[in-house]
Amino acid sequence: MEDRKQHWEEVYDKKKLTEVSWYQPIPETSLDFIEGFRLQKDAKIIDVGGGDSFLVDHLLERGYTNITVLDISAKAIERAKQRLGEKAGKVTWIVSDAAEFQPEEQYDVWHDRAAFHFLTEEPKIESYLENLKKGVKPGGYVVLGTFSEKGPEKCSGLFIHQYSKEEMSGLFREGFKMLKCINVDHKTPSEKIQNFTFCSFRKEE
Repeated sequence: MEDRKQHWEEVYDKKKLTEVSWYQPIPETSLDFIEGFRLQKDAKIIDVGGGDSFLVDHLLERGYTNITVLDISAKAIERAKQRLGEKAGKVTWIVSDAAEFQPEEQYDVWHDRAAFHFLTEEPKIESYLENLKKGVKPGGYVVLGTFSEKGPEKCSGLFIHQYSKEEMSGLFREGFKMLKCINVDHKTPSEKIQNFTFCSFRKEE
């Protein structure tokens, strides 16, 4: 874990917010999925691997009051806190490796657009999924975004695991209902196009 943590601390130390490949001023796909669940504004939402993503800004603007952001990089979280200013106090911040995070509560929405596809070893994938499934309330939702089989094979110097819609759906065959799976293109600050697989699931009650 220390090697991965050090890697990401260095990434956030060397690159500005607008230089990282995942930069999105408005994370439209994630917002569309979450808004589509028609949640109460006090629903518990966790953004796993959220770093200094703008998702938390937009969720706060839309009136959501119970948001948690988790990231392996303390520097990424500090950048997000500085950007949000006083609003940062309305958010729960957790510094943890997504592969090892064991939630102490259950969430209405588990969102991950950044962390899961960096897990390439089967034990870490299984550990992550086990903790995710425990960490979602019965009737709660999962939104998972990864590089697709047409997307990059590496990101930020690390190999990733690409997921097709079919492979993603297969991860949640038991105990979850697949709601929606789409492929979307993301344009990086350097004008490269990255294809993502985004899927949502609902945990059985």
